[in-house]
Amino acid sequence: MTVARLLPRTISKAVVGLILLFLGFPIVVVVVVSFSSATYLTFPPPAFGLRWYEAYFGSADWLRPTWLSLAVASAVVALSTVLGTLAALGLGRLPKPLRVVAAALVLSPLIVPVIVVAIGIYYAFSRYGLVGSPLGLVLAHTCLAVPFVVTSVSASLAGIDPRLQQAALSLGATPRNTFLQVTLPLIRPGVIVGALFAFISSFDELVVALFLSGSGAVTLPRRMWDDLRFQIDPTIAAVSTLTIVLTASLLAVAHLLRRRAQGNLGKASVT
Repeated sequence: MTVARLLPRTISKAVVGLILLFLGFPIVVVVVVSFSSATYLTFPPPAFGLRWYEAYFGSADWLRPTWLSLAVASAVVALSTVLGTLAALGLGRLPKPLRVVAAALVLSPLIVPVIVVAIGIYYAFSRYGLVGSPLGLVLAHTCLAVPFVVTSVSASLAGIDPRLQQAALSLGATPRNTFLQVTLPLIRPGVIVGALFAFISSFDELVVALFLSGSGAVTLPRRMWDDLRFQIDPTIAAVSTLTIVLTASLLAVAHLLRRRAQGNLGKASVT
């Protein structure tokens, strides 16, 4: 390979490497600081230990919002997965002009700035006493999570050969049995991927939580925000590291499931 061909490729790899370093360096700093033995945030740390992880797991002030965030995210997954899957199925059966309008409305939480959505949800929920309650957080986060499920399930539905469903119906299967025995097994990876993204979007959400959590439903991101504002403690580095690990693990699982779904759809189309 000549120098003229090798140089552009080397430069492009170097640029990509610098971009990745720029994006990943703050995360690396947070992870390293989380293992610090110092009593304040400092980099590089003077020594390493698990002091701040022990402080996190031994503090009710941190564990209480963590369990609340997990409970809210689990409820959001259940609601958004059902609603998003049904919405994706319904969108696929609409005429094209109406489908475009309906899809734009369903996906609007991904397009509209989240601060605008948060203000609208706050004024709507304040009339019904939902501010400061876990139920209000579940409903609000479901509104933000449904578009992720719709997008994932719609992508899976687009790869299904419609003749498979038509064949099941022509053989005497009811629409319900056709969905349960034919459609759902084919789109299951897409449904699971959408559910994982719904969990991540709810668990990591901050802006809406700032408006709705009040003092009775403080989530983990809200607790981290308050800690940064009023007292900067290395415990927050440990919490951030655990959150990063959880999010990265779920994203990795979603990526593997998406690749598996693409392979299954390819095999189904061939057969």
